[in-house]
Amino acid sequence: MKLPVQEPPRLYRQIAEQLREWVRASGFKVGTRLPAERELALQWGVSRSSLREAVIALEVEGAIEVRIGSGIYVTETALTAPINPDHPDVRDWGPLEVMQARELIECEMAALAAAHAKRSDLRAMAKALMQMKKDAGRNEVPKQGDEAFHMAIAKACGNSVLVDTLQGYWQSRNGVIFERLSDYFESPDAWQAAIAEHETIYQALCEHKASAAKRAMKHHLKQTHKRYNAHWRSV
Repeated sequence: MKLPVQEPPRLYRQIAEQLREWVRASGFKVGTRLPAERELALQWGVSRSSLREAVIALEVEGAIEVRIGSGIYVTETALTAPINPDHPDVRDWGPLEVMQARELIECEMAALAAAHAKRSDLRAMAKALMQMKKDAGRNEVPKQGDEAFHMAIAKACGNSVLVDTLQGYWQSRNGVIFERLSDYFESPDAWQAAIAEHETIYQALCEHKASAAKRAMKHHLKQTHKRYNAHWRSV
């Protein structure tokens, strides 16, 4: 008989549960404003990225309320609901960790694609870019074109493992934590900046310049991470 393998919770889930326990142990009342994100990260000795993911995870569960321009507040759920270690989101990848992983992998993908991209690959990227622009022009999140663009680069590498790896990263965008983070930090201006970054990557790929493609992808993913990790203003 095989025993079930228990996967350890993601770092942000561990921080979320510790934060919830701290709120209860500290005697906070419903409606109490918690310290700012920066202060909490320093208090727990974790990165602001991991702390932000933990905060959003607790907000999704109703344990806290994030009020943009005001702060993070304790809810009744935080004080009364049982802690469930088997919450369905326990195995979700943290969005900001995914962005860091993508930077490591996709920069090399871009360089490889620059050397191997065929006309059909470049046409697929151009089509994806056009889709992004159309969606953004309708004030819609250009998620489909964004994914298609990056997947076209992966396919141009001619390595099915890289394609499967990147597909896993994109599937994580369907997680509730990623969606909530996107709600807060994606905006029309952010998407216009992202489209311009995609165009720079595309130009380097069309010219088959591996080093330029790698630099452009690195810049794009760093900027994306920065946009998701932007200040909440007063939060």
